[in-house]
Amino acid sequence: MPLLYVTDLAYPARGRRYCDEDILLTSRLREHFPLALCHPLDAAAVMADFDAVVVRNSGPVLHYQEAYDAFREAARAAGTRVYNPLTGRGDMAGKQYLLDLTAAGYPVIPTIDDPADLALLPAAPSYAVKPKQGADSIGLTFTAHPGGPAGVNLIQPRIDFAYEVSFYFVDDAFQYALHAPDPARRWQLEPYEATPADLDFARAFIAWNTLSHGIQRVDACRAPSGELLLVELEDLNPYLSLDLVPPAARDAFITALTQSLHSFLTD
Repeated sequence: MPLLYVTDLAYPARGRRYCDEDILLTSRLREHFPLALCHPLDAAAVMADFDAVVVRNSGPVLHYQEAYDAFREAARAAGTRVYNPLTGRGDMAGKQYLLDLTAAGYPVIPTIDDPADLALLPAAPSYAVKPKQGADSIGLTFTAHPGGPAGVNLIQPRIDFAYEVSFYFVDDAFQYALHAPDPARRWQLEPYEATPADLDFARAFIAWNTLSHGIQRVDACRAPSGELLLVELEDLNPYLSLDLVPPAARDAFITALTQSLHSFLTD
């Protein structure tokens, strides 16, 4: 069952080395699957020769949106298996989920996309404004007076959070958690001991997303009130920071991923 593993080994990620992570993962996965790597711009042209496409550290699709849309359309038309499946409701589908989750009352940073609705947000001296179709903090600004047309930008109160924490899942199974003790250094991560309440929080978003298989990362911040609030539900190509995970947890993650892929290919 040959796999096409999609990655951009040269992508200059801030504070991360995509290439190292994908070299590790492919070296381990090829013990179980015939495997070839390709750049995201080449995936649509070569995927017919493989049983499934595994999308990993391929960089923000904002940089190649037309090619990514064409890949999704071609994969759906051909019935090609894509991991993660293309039915994700989180970042894979854009940022609308932050608005939907806000409206549904989930513990998420309150989000609107129309400056006229500013009164619906908690009062704040400053607001985070970022493009609705953005990624990787591209275009993020802070202002006391958000403006602009409706539906273009996401607007959130700027929260003085204690730290950010990420929870990593394979399918619906929790694997490990990492946190950034210094809010100003997002990618200087350390292992985090998740509490039962933390896992209940993260699992609520995994359940909401309804992906039967795949890698997901639930990013949250610890608000001044002590509660966790969702920052992002990354279900497209979440970076895993495996170099910062203890060896036993890293091995357990790769084992879980291998088993998930076997199950995905035979379902």
